[in-house]
Amino acid sequence: MSQHDILVLYYSRYGATKELARLIAEGIESVPGVNARLRTVPPVSTVCESTEPAVPSAGAPYVEYADLQDCIGLALGSPTRFGNMAAPMKYFWDGSSSEWLNGALIGKPACVFTSTGSMHGGQESTLLTMMIPLLHHGMFIVGLPYSEPDLMTSNTGGSPYGVSHLAHTDGKAPISPEEQRLAIAQGKRLAQTALKLLK
Repeated sequence: MSQHDILVLYYSRYGATKELARLIAEGIESVPGVNARLRTVPPVSTVCESTEPAVPSAGAPYVEYADLQDCIGLALGSPTRFGNMAAPMKYFWDGSSSEWLNGALIGKPACVFTSTGSMHGGQESTLLTMMIPLLHHGMFIVGLPYSEPDLMTSNTGGSPYGVSHLAHTDGKAPISPEEQRLAIAQGKRLAQTALKLLK
């Protein structure tokens, strides 16, 4: 069976969103025939002359726009910044006009995930606003159904719009067992949906 890639694209400042991405990738790769391609975006500098190295010193490689063309689905993650995705992720999507014009993502499934420092720090608004550029690109949004029992019992993160994590203000809270299971379930559901859409 040939392998198909699903892009797991995230930005993480303190590691919580990165860990969610890893768990989603685990769920993706539990589906035979699907591979998770982990990618991140470079930070945005306030100094115009400052540039990031072409290859990050650690962690996932930086995303390239070709990754959007190559994937059969997308999991998009960012920490919350005032109820929205972080600037580095927004910057990446603001530069995706060529891919939008070429229809690189039309008809592909996508899911979203986030982490916040406080319980009511904008988890759901971040998930919803991250969907907007994906809808403009013609993607299908895959949420988390309430057949996942952890949606009803989690007291940290989790939403039908996508998995979330309560990291606390220091960003160091471990991902709860409920959040872990939801992240894996979300990755698995995305991969299964992507394969169905290929048929």
